[in-house]
Amino acid sequence: MSNKAVYPSLNNKVVVITGGGSGIGEAITRSFLNQGAKVSFLDFNENHSTKLIKELNTDKVHFELCDLRDIEQLKNSIKNVSSKFGPIQILINNAARDDRHSLESVTSEYFDERIATNLKHQLFASQAVVNDMESNGGGVIINMGSTSWMIGQGGMPCYTTAKSAIQGLTRALARDLGPKNIRVNCVVPGWIMTERQVEMWLTPESEKELMERQCIKRKLVPEDIAKFVLFMASDEASACSNQSFIVDGGWL
Repeated sequence: MSNKAVYPSLNNKVVVITGGGSGIGEAITRSFLNQGAKVSFLDFNENHSTKLIKELNTDKVHFELCDLRDIEQLKNSIKNVSSKFGPIQILINNAARDDRHSLESVTSEYFDERIATNLKHQLFASQAVVNDMESNGGGVIINMGSTSWMIGQGGMPCYTTAKSAIQGLTRALARDLGPKNIRVNCVVPGWIMTERQVEMWLTPESEKELMERQCIKRKLVPEDIAKFVLFMASDEASACSNQSFIVDGGWL
């Protein structure tokens, strides 16, 4: 018997998840499917995403190959989702990459590319789903932030700049879209042990710091974020908008 929460309001909802083919996004994709939602995810990693689609083996999931830095491609992918499953009711702006870089190495072109990778698509994906949500009587947009800028993490100034801006974007969208009954919130993960994070950044030294800084003395995993995202997308959180919710094990 499963002890996981069930949200009846998510059953058959049409959900779009950017970067939904791996990491936190994959956990969110699986979690919405387990709630009976119709899930489409946009991702640029075709091999991993195709493998995930085969593993899930359900007609309630759909994959759109999409480079989110290409805004026209993003808009077309969202149109394809609407054509397949109907009006989009929930958008999870999850996609991002926390590539490390020094201040000295940053060029104007690199800055623009990092903003496109980590911020710009959140605005344009939100813009693209508003008509669907309004015609359906409302909807939910959840933007994924990061605690990296809050804790003053160095070594990636373009990433932390983009992630801090997401909270401003969230508040602006929540104010503008509230009259359309569209809730907009930001979920702010701490250090989550995705496969990429473990392979690239987890060391004995960083794990020691993690255990010292977090109130909860365990590693956080993608499912920890996915569970909170489900709640925020459900009718149980119907009074929540214009907020940022930190899920970091108590580091901050």
